[in-house]
Amino acid sequence: MTQPAQPTPPTSPGMTVPAPSRHPLTPLLLGLIVLSAIPALILATQRVSYEQRSKTTALVMDYPAVVTQARRFGRDPQELLAHYQSLGINGVAIYEDVIGNLAQRGELYLKSGADLRAETGDAAISPRNFYLRSLKPGVAESLPARYTIPTRTVQAGGQSWVEWPTDPTFLPVGPDEALVETLKARGFMLVYRPYADDAVREPGADWPDVPFVIFNGEEVIGARTPELLAKINERLGQRVPALIEATPQRGLDTLVATHGGARTFSVNPAWQQRLDPITLASKYNLAARERSMRLLYVRPYPTVNETDDLLRRTTELLGKSGVKVTQPVIEPFRENTLLRTLSLIGPVAALALLGLSFPLVRLGLLAAAASGVLAIVMNKFNPYAGAALIAAVTFPALGLVLRRARVSDWFVATGLSLTGVLFVSALGATKDSVLGLEPFRGVGLTLLLPLLLVAASFLPRQDLRKTIQDVYNAPIKLGDILIMVLAAGVFALVFLRRGNATGAGVSDAEAKIRQDLQDTLVRPRFKEMAGHPLGIVGLSGVLPGYFGALLILGGVVGQSSILNTFSHFHTPLLISAQRCFLGLGIGLIAGLVVVQLVKAALHLWHTYGKAPAEVRA
Repeated sequence: MTQPAQPTPPTSPGMTVPAPSRHPLTPLLLGLIVLSAIPALILATQRVSYEQRSKTTALVMDYPAVVTQARRFGRDPQELLAHYQSLGINGVAIYEDVIGNLAQRGELYLKSGADLRAETGDAAISPRNFYLRSLKPGVAESLPARYTIPTRTVQAGGQSWVEWPTDPTFLPVGPDEALVETLKARGFMLVYRPYADDAVREPGADWPDVPFVIFNGEEVIGARTPELLAKINERLGQRVPALIEATPQRGLDTLVATHGGARTFSVNPAWQQRLDPITLASKYNLAARERSMRLLYVRPYPTVNETDDLLRRTTELLGKSGVKVTQPVIEPFRENTLLRTLSLIGPVAALALLGLSFPLVRLGLLAAAASGVLAIVMNKFNPYAGAALIAAVTFPALGLVLRRARVSDWFVATGLSLTGVLFVSALGATKDSVLGLEPFRGVGLTLLLPLLLVAASFLPRQDLRKTIQDVYNAPIKLGDILIMVLAAGVFALVFLRRGNATGAGVSDAEAKIRQDLQDTLVRPRFKEMAGHPLGIVGLSGVLPGYFGALLILGGVVGQSSILNTFSHFHTPLLISAQRCFLGLGIGLIAGLVVVQLVKAALHLWHTYGKAPAEVRA
């Protein structure tokens, strides 16, 4: 293969990296990227329209928790719930009744066999069994038909009892219809929480008419039996199942495929006790605004005053964020296959252009091919998801491989990264990914691969064997070792703290800064605010030797973070855009300021203690 002609102008004098190649196919490939970006832009516009229509959420209060709190303070549960309704609560989560609830409400009498035998002295009563008797006519007699558990009717103490071979206290019996009607009449949106029990003959047959269902535990009812799961799927009807954040439930994907899903944010009660109401309110606001949570599941604090503070602050923040508290209408995100297919061209053209722009073209093509294969394999040969990952690892590197001679090249690199955003969104945003069911595969690669690709493009235009020999024979100073260790440590920290679930902690001070930022505006990512200034300083050429190249690699992290930001498809596109442009603006200003500070510092270093005549010389 012949080397491409017309190399770019040499880089700044202080730089030690070779200039990239300018391949004859560059204009054609850039043109393909631009043309393919048009359908990607249309898809992005459609996604924004969908997300704007979905900018609603419901504040759902856990009803049993309200009852417990009300009884502790001697208040009527309905009165306390009405108070919370005035502070913003518009939904109530009610659980399916169990037989024990019927006994508590005085509808039936539940006794252990030992107690009943002690009272009646009847030898026919087994101490190991349990016995039910109706206080409300027909209640106890109607229950056996609901279950597969064998029962019989016995006489004891002049009364008719239903004998159960096992404790029936926690067997589900369907909804409390009176409570359902009362809460509906008070204007609450209801969320139903059914229990799973293998003894129930027809689960889901008597669910109330409510818009949402939240399943308990780690699986939905029927998850272990395909035939039963199919029945539950049918019996859901118009009800929408909830997806609880960070709580995967087996079988839920089957129901969501038919009915869609309502993303739900709930805080573990033990964790809630460690958070003050203002901090928790911030998390609810963040969940609705930036993670598309349609149901905010609220449990009261131990005191009414704390709960009041939580609700007031939450509704205030939601109002500032433009999120309307109402009954959400769940509309599935629809993909456009034709436009997505046309968008495939852009990432492929960008990957080819990246490989052809390496000073060592063969190495570049090999690196590009390996990156493409890795992206496809990681996404189980799904062409759209694979191309989305290709875009996420290619575009952050492409700009700094094509041009890296001056500060203005940072704008070229940023423009290409933002173009890559369109392809990531167009190819990766699906019905499942916007619900958080299908996470972006290869998040770690979006930070690592662009860095490796740009670093590989720094290899000089010569035989690789000679480069390896030169590196091996190069004298290494203690300062070089310290710089390399520091750079590796910084990158390790950045890599560990990628995504939402990180392997490195956040300090209390940083957590406070994050909360203050997210309560007032969309918080920019710290990787971008640090990475962009590093890239600008590196491109300025003010630092000698390999320092500039090292800082350019820091700038790659900032560019990669742009694509990484948009790979969270459950986050609205406009929110990601706000976060991105805030980071770009802050990073640009900081970078330009730091360039001047570095120049001033270097000038002081070289002139300190010298006479003016020596400095001029």
